Amino acid sequence: SEMEKLQSGDDPVASAAASWSFVNRPPVQQQINPFTNLPHTPRYHEILKKRLQLPVWEYKDVFTEILMRNQSFVLVGETGSGKTTQVEAWGTVAAMSVAQRVSDEMDVMLGQEVGYSIRFEDCSSAKTVLKYMTDGMLLREAMNDPLLERYGVIILDEAHERTLATDILMGVLKEVVRQRSDLKVETSSQKSPELLFIFLYFDNCPLLTIPGRTHPVEIFYTPQPERDYLEAAIRTVIQIHMCEEEEGDILLFLTGQEVPPPDNMGKQMFYGLEDSWKISNIFFVSGFFIFQIWISIEKHVLSIFVLFLSFSLYFPFGSFMSLLMFILSYIHPLVTVYNPRIRVESLLVTAISKASAQQRAGRAGRTRPGKCFRLYTEKAYRTEMQVKKILRSNLGSVVLQLKKLGIDDLVHFDFMDPPAPETLMRALELLNYLAALNDDGDLTELGSMMAEFPLDPQLAKMVIASCEFNCSNEILSITAMLSVPQCFVRPTEAKKVADDAKMRFAHIDGDHMTLLNVYHAFKQSNKSSTNCDPLWCYDNFVNYRSLMSADNVRQQLSRIMDRFNLPRNSADFNSRDYYLNIRQALVTGFFMQVSDQSGGATLIFKLKVVQLHPSTVLDHKPEWVLYNEFVLTTKNYIRTCTDVKPELVKISPQYYEMSNFPQCEAKRQLEHIIAKLSSKEYTQF
Repeated sequence: SEMEKLQSGDDPVASAAASWSFVNRPPVQQQINPFTNLPHTPRYHEILKKRLQLPVWEYKDVFTEILMRNQSFVLVGETGSGKTTQVEAWGTVAAMSVAQRVSDEMDVMLGQEVGYSIRFEDCSSAKTVLKYMTDGMLLREAMNDPLLERYGVIILDEAHERTLATDILMGVLKEVVRQRSDLKVETSSQKSPELLFIFLYFDNCPLLTIPGRTHPVEIFYTPQPERDYLEAAIRTVIQIHMCEEEEGDILLFLTGQEVPPPDNMGKQMFYGLEDSWKISNIFFVSGFFIFQIWISIEKHVLSIFVLFLSFSLYFPFGSFMSLLMFILSYIHPLVTVYNPRIRVESLLVTAISKASAQQRAGRAGRTRPGKCFRLYTEKAYRTEMQVKKILRSNLGSVVLQLKKLGIDDLVHFDFMDPPAPETLMRALELLNYLAALNDDGDLTELGSMMAEFPLDPQLAKMVIASCEFNCSNEILSITAMLSVPQCFVRPTEAKKVADDAKMRFAHIDGDHMTLLNVYHAFKQSNKSSTNCDPLWCYDNFVNYRSLMSADNVRQQLSRIMDRFNLPRNSADFNSRDYYLNIRQALVTGFFMQVSDQSGGATLIFKLKVVQLHPSTVLDHKPEWVLYNEFVLTTKNYIRTCTDVKPELVKISPQYYEMSNFPQCEAKRQLEHIIAKLSSKEYTQF
């Protein structure tokens, strides 16, 4: 079969390519850009010379031929083949960087013929013919254009990563292809165990394999499991620095929470080498930092918080990628895992997939032979442990999007990996409690509106409901702050000063109001100028780029509200209802995420004992708190909390039905409150 030939490395299309005369036809050296009708710039010709050296260029005409003859096919591009820039890319960072790169290759302005679309940002125009976007954004476009009639060719990159949105998109596109004979769908993947599923899912469609352009990479494993991966990483970096004779740079993969602050990283990680290190913050985008640390003249370490799938785009032809020789790969990234039985979504450390491990190793062999030090055993690598995202995620947003797409029969939807029935039921239950679905499971008018917001259902419901409570301006700001990376900065050597700075923004009601105070102070500090002041952020220990991102998110959400004629309003700041209204709006979205602190049990997950996260600004023990996030570490923590009153039951009487709760102190409190509410209307939240 074609799959067996693929696995053996014998691709029939690639084998026949050598006999096709047009494969090796040299590119036409056009002097006039057909998009701008202007002469090509010198940079265009400079980039073209490098493009011609990529393995994928030889298959350009083969790719076109297969695309013309088939509606669907799978492209297997190995590391270093050049498929990312010459074919496509996805992901927030990748979409922006590849769009910029391709606009340079086509010698056009970014946002014109070549554009991108990511969450809360659209850089495209009516002239755009090539658009890079995240998988989630394409799925969102499908809600308003079910047949995706704006597009003639859709390319899904990195399909082997099996993100939640990509899995759903595959099911949607499979149905769209049946209804649109003119649509072409190409799926790109690496050679990985997931490739077999993709191949079979698309009904044994044609395959095109493009070889990579990499050098040999020597792989090393630890003899025994490491108890402290960060310590092992530091030890290995120093050993490479001291013992390796060959020159080369070191790429170290760690999770974000394990990397010390940049201004203290050198002294903490490389004690004894103080005279030879220097730190430079060289890149920041979408909340992720990349720091470069020079350990000596010969070697430096690049520590990446999160593995970027298209990492080489940041340094495609720079000195770093040409010197990269050593890779230190870590097996346990942080991922979100949802437990439908107790309705908890938590951040856990799990194993990476084989595909990710192979991709990391390939970075060391881009320009010359390299070495990859895997900080785990060979047995751990050979045991595929990563669970597909669709099987470990809260599907509330997915179900809402599918309903918006008109897909009501979720049981028979063509999932690549069908989620557990209990997970689907919990998602339907959540949306029903939020009034996004009626009791028959049909999408309500409110649910249709919620689906248009690029937010979790709880946040979308909260934003819409805030108009009723005369606080939509404040809720927009809070939602924007919750949608970006943590804004507070707490350097190791200045924890006390940073904590004092945070308390200057603290609100007695809790963390949501504190975030609102930070945003208001940030905007007020820049009221006299058009440019936001990074120095103000530095002095107040808050992240400048997080606040700038929050401001951008708020503007995008405001435009969506305007589209639905939702008023942006606020109560008088001096009114006693100002903060009361905000708390009521918070409860409309997060009434299921409430903890009874008097008894130490959360109502929604079967009296599981939790504690307030140490980062909270609440300096008293409230009776009940509403929380935004559940964090599972050595203890069960709830993070980003606000003090609320038990009378919140009137917001969602259906959810707080007494028959849903076992006998406990929380139930006795609820019964007492409901009795009061039946005789007197309470408004204090």
